Amino acid sequence: MRRRGELSIAELKVVKGKTSDEEAFEKFYKDCHLRNLRPATIQYYKDALHATKKIVNKQFVDWKEKDVEEFITKSKTLMKITTINTRLRALRSFYNFLERNSLKKENPMKNIKLLRDRQKAIETLENYEIENLVKTIRKKKTFVSIRDEVIFLVFLDTGVRLSELVGIELSDVRENKIVIRQTKNLFERTVYLSDITKEMIKKYIIIRGEVSTKKLFINQDNEELKAHSIQTRFTKYGVEAKIEKRVSPHTFRHTMAKRMIVAGVDAFSLMSLLGHTDITVTKRYVNLWGKDLEKKHQSFGALKGLVI
Repeated sequence: MRRRGELSIAELKVVKGKTSDEEAFEKFYKDCHLRNLRPATIQYYKDALHATKKIVNKQFVDWKEKDVEEFITKSKTLMKITTINTRLRALRSFYNFLERNSLKKENPMKNIKLLRDRQKAIETLENYEIENLVKTIRKKKTFVSIRDEVIFLVFLDTGVRLSELVGIELSDVRENKIVIRQTKNLFERTVYLSDITKEMIKKYIIIRGEVSTKKLFINQDNEELKAHSIQTRFTKYGVEAKIEKRVSPHTFRHTMAKRMIVAGVDAFSLMSLLGHTDITVTKRYVNLWGKDLEKKHQSFGALKGLVI
């Protein structure tokens, strides 16, 4: 049988040595696994790249800088700046990998910067809001309400992330501290508990009893508690307590940070407790609540009360 005059797309691909999107994705995700990135991070890359391709329907391996600019322009009418920047971060990681492994000559993200966004005020809970939330949770008098109160206290006491809290196992609780192993940056850290939280955890563990899962927090079916369930329940508690602010694990984390700063904890200690790898975010907290520090200094400064 005589051969055709023109090569097929598959044959041209062999000649040019061009990588398809599917091959590029497979190699990128394999590299993510080899670098031991968290499953949540890898899933974020998959979701972000998939969503991005829907806006600019063109092979990723063919993208040029103008295609990224087209994506940004179209996205501005569809989503928030923070979401666009989230997608751009995924693109940057993907194209850096392709360039680093000689799978693409020109990196379309080379001259692209994240979009500037207005810094929004960070919401925190006031004392009366915390008290109202606890009262609302306690009204139920069920296993779930006791569990949720303990979860709330752990959030406020330690500032752990939601993903970190659901990863806590029974063996991680050690008297007045908890070892956080399932962290965002893969570095274990230790967080500390107040006497109130320590005693509530002890009571909860007794009521929890022996179940098949090693996870500290469980649902009514004696299985590990999922992050989505925690977020949903606290949103509901916030409505019941008539709190107009967003009631979420992230709000609790911010609240803990503010209360620690106002109490006089230095930025480096707070950075360690919160598990930040960059002090920039921690410094932002300090700058935001600096006025509270000023008031505290006026009331409790080293020279307060001295007649000199």
